[in-house]
Amino acid sequence: MNSPHTSTTQNICRIGLGLFMLLAGIGHLTFKRKEFQAQVPDWVPLNEDLVVIVSGVAEVALGGAMVFLPKHKVKTGIALAAFYVAVFPGNISQYLNGIDAFGLDTDQKRFARLFFQPVLIVWALWSTGVFQWMHQNRKKSRSLLS
Repeated sequence: MNSPHTSTTQNICRIGLGLFMLLAGIGHLTFKRKEFQAQVPDWVPLNEDLVVIVSGVAEVALGGAMVFLPKHKVKTGIALAAFYVAVFPGNISQYLNGIDAFGLDTDQKRFARLFFQPVLIVWALWSTGVFQWMHQNRKKSRSLLS
């Protein structure tokens, strides 16, 4: 999988998102653990601390890859976007159950947060050049079919 050239702005945004993910992952494993446990939906059939630990390790790995593995940025961007989709039910659960965490102490704040998740997904895909990669591969597919 060839990584497309990304702009300086994209690279800065990729590294910034990676650092954010590293901090979030460390928070899962240490100083924000209880708040993250509160976000695990009741229907998840696993111990909530285990879910927080596993997701924290995933965040550290994805954040590190965003920062330190630019040759694999397309794969990392796709994986991070998928991760954001996978954890979105926790945000919905926080809103539906009125759980206070991370300064989200009103229904309005919790509801507004739901709209930030798609922004993170697009940020992960754009900053890693996934959209460019998809466009390049679409062109190649069309030329092979011609």
